[in-house]
Amino acid sequence: MTEPTVAPTGGNPWNIPNLLSVLRLIAVPVFLWAILTHHDVLAVVILVASGLTDWLDGKIARAFNMTSRLGELLDPIADRLYIVTTILGLGIRGVVPWWLVVALLGRDVLLAILMAWARRFGIFGVPVQFVGKMATFALLCAFPVVLLPHAVDATTIWARPLGWALMTWGLGLYWFSAVVYAAEIEQIARANGAEGQEAIDGDD
Repeated sequence: MTEPTVAPTGGNPWNIPNLLSVLRLIAVPVFLWAILTHHDVLAVVILVASGLTDWLDGKIARAFNMTSRLGELLDPIADRLYIVTTILGLGIRGVVPWWLVVALLGRDVLLAILMAWARRFGIFGVPVQFVGKMATFALLCAFPVVLLPHAVDATTIWARPLGWALMTWGLGLYWFSAVVYAAEIEQIARANGAEGQEAIDGDD
């Protein structure tokens, strides 16, 4: 599931940031194949490239005013796909425990349920919060570092503790961002409900 967002308007969709997002999406099945077939070096390279292009497309879009509706939709979709496919792949491989897989995917399921409920109040998205971006950044940094010892044995001594520190930080931020989004959705729903009631009272 993508982070709840308000759809932007305008902008030329045919630009470099969107091309980078499309390339990230194309690389998702390649990454999944690599990790499930134990091509761990390739999997790590794809994860690192994904993180770098995620950072780069945002920088380019802001620096050269290349923001667009398509770009604002593609970027979070690519992020969520990488998080879902990576955590599932790591779980299947036994690199991470299944409770972590459930914890990360459960957060997205919870937000999906909240957004479905919010549509009853005319809410189809809320602005992306900084904590949500930081959570995604932490997880996208953690994944390649956690996988690195399986690709290069010599990195185990430092990559394993660093990877799990980033993973713990990312998991905490991921759930904290869910609480922030839930509170914002509830606040907007209350406001919309109050406005609807005032309209009904006014008609009376």
